Amino acid sequence: MLDVRRLRLLYELDRRGTIAAVAAALHFAPSGVSQQLAQLEVETGLPLLERTGRNVRLTEAAKALVVHAKAVLTQLERAESELAAFTDRPRGTVRIASFQTATVAIAPAALAALRVHSGLRVEVAQSEPEVALPALLARDFDLVICEEYPGFRGPILSDTDREPLCADPIGLARPVSNGGTTLADARDDVWVMEPCGTVARAWAVAQCREAGFEPDVRFQASDMSVHLELVQGGHATAFVPALAWRGRPRPEGFQQLPGQARSLSTVVRLGSEGHPAIRAVRHALRRAAGATDPYAGPQRGMIGTSR
Repeated sequence: MLDVRRLRLLYELDRRGTIAAVAAALHFAPSGVSQQLAQLEVETGLPLLERTGRNVRLTEAAKALVVHAKAVLTQLERAESELAAFTDRPRGTVRIASFQTATVAIAPAALAALRVHSGLRVEVAQSEPEVALPALLARDFDLVICEEYPGFRGPILSDTDREPLCADPIGLARPVSNGGTTLADARDDVWVMEPCGTVARAWAVAQCREAGFEPDVRFQASDMSVHLELVQGGHATAFVPALAWRGRPRPEGFQQLPGQARSLSTVVRLGSEGHPAIRAVRHALRRAAGATDPYAGPQRGMIGTSR
């Protein structure tokens, strides 16, 4: 009989790439990971690892076993969820990864609502979806809040469960002194955008090109408060999602872009979606996401917040 704990180590090695990374993630000594994998080789009667300098790589037999290990771990997660559902009380720890806007605009209200569950511990870490989704599959997180931009779908992960959270309208924020309210008016503006390689940056550049110009991007930041401060200071134009100022005064120099909104969703590992703790956290996030009108409040000066 194959040992499930050792299968988990092999699965983690396939995900993380090195024994040292597996050891750090699971709080093992590297020598302990190596010993357990060596024992797994004894159990299978096949070589599972090949030395390549200071690192190791999986053999074909190991890769085949990883497929089964993944299925076993998913089924065990489903079993845990089903057993937990007999009490129907949210218990245990749920680790959330969330990008900055959602962390600021949605997470606090959800955390407040979840206080009624005394047996539930919720942890939140700020992390971009590009990093958080692989970490979800590696079991570093239990739930990830993701974003998708129109025409730029994220990766479809077959071993996850995705649930819509809310739509977040996107607008154009320009220094008031620039004049004009359309994207075409911003062709000669200086821009602030998110870093290269992000979906948000690809979407933003595509919008400008669709309007017939290449944006002059002089500032890059993943923190939306930087974008808003640069707009307020008259230094740059930016695309700003509504959640960036949820519940605060609508800024001057802003124009909503018709039909443009990013989609927020929660993603969990397949098999865990029925767990009472996951269900409770998702429910709280949905209520928090839909609690207020993101455009509420009078027009006043630009305010700063976070992405």
